[in-house]
Amino acid sequence: MSGIATDHDFAPLGFGFMRLPECEHDGVKTFDHAAVCAMVDEFMEAGFSYFDTAYGYHDGKSECELKAALVDRYPRDSYTVATKLPAWMAHDAADARAMFDRSLEKTGLGYFDFYLLHNLGGPLTQVFDDYGLWEFVAEKRAQGLIRHVGFSIHDKAAALEKVLAEHPDAPIDFVQLQINYADWESSIIESRKCYEVARSHDLPVIVMEPVKGGSLVNLPPAAADVLRQADPDASLASWALRFCASLPGVAAVLSGMSSIEQVRDNVRTFSQARPLDATERAVLDRVRAVLAGIDTVPCTDCRYCMKGCPEGVHIPTIMDSLNIMAVYGDMHRAKENYVWNATGGEASRCVRCGACEDVCPQKIDIMDRLDAAASLFEEGKGE
Repeated sequence: MSGIATDHDFAPLGFGFMRLPECEHDGVKTFDHAAVCAMVDEFMEAGFSYFDTAYGYHDGKSECELKAALVDRYPRDSYTVATKLPAWMAHDAADARAMFDRSLEKTGLGYFDFYLLHNLGGPLTQVFDDYGLWEFVAEKRAQGLIRHVGFSIHDKAAALEKVLAEHPDAPIDFVQLQINYADWESSIIESRKCYEVARSHDLPVIVMEPVKGGSLVNLPPAAADVLRQADPDASLASWALRFCASLPGVAAVLSGMSSIEQVRDNVRTFSQARPLDATERAVLDRVRAVLAGIDTVPCTDCRYCMKGCPEGVHIPTIMDSLNIMAVYGDMHRAKENYVWNATGGEASRCVRCGACEDVCPQKIDIMDRLDAAASLFEEGKGE
């Protein structure tokens, strides 16, 4: 669709500029520029060329580092770049539109190969309509400043379907979705269902979070053992990446790489380009069964709890972060999920009115769980 190739058995690797290596000088944290350049070089020399950044990554500095490590060092026709417009960060429509020009300046690209409306879902979706951004990106594409328009979304399949239904004439060339084998049947993430919605609309899919923010390389021993017994030579990351790259209709699989070792491992996986076979899919089914057997908060994301919450606490998202800690012991990923998806509805906003627990079909001790989440994930709470 619109020239985005998906007619391959194994999707290509994309380099996400969201978890770049950093170093500290005189108490100031900066990019380890030499390390980033080495990673870009290794990636490019292996024959890969898709880079993904965003206006807000690394506190707004990712696009600048992409310019320094890639754009200033390689011919413009040797790579493709995606960046994103987070309208929910803007003060008003003019500020949101100005983000486009600022991204062009910071990247030095001249035009964007892929441009996304960033992080639709829940209450964040409406602002893109209020600011007229669907029409705005259509104008920029007509001017030749955008080659392909898409959007990323962190929400359920019904929300994705609603966005597509409400914008039948919008210039939507692709969609970016959170897909990984652990979330494939998740009632909160709905990876499979979202993927199927995109396929039903004949939209190419860019995969984000294929390794679940790193959680799938930090598996519980029982789950990791299943993969190591099946293939002792395969890295845990390679299983997660191959699952996504093997899906029909996937145009690229993004990995937010932080080290040259991660680049080399991922490049090895994608250079071999081996789609999962039936036996390997069964192995991942066993891993999912192990993960499902770990004691977690039994939240089904029905959202009954949220309907009567006077403070708008994002209870299912918070329970999901607690479950990431329970299953993977991954504080970085759990807190990242919390900060990214619970902002504005943090656990500390709970006033312990009990309305949530009164309607919870699973009889979860929600108020106590929210107290625990506030201590774990919010600055200034707990230790």
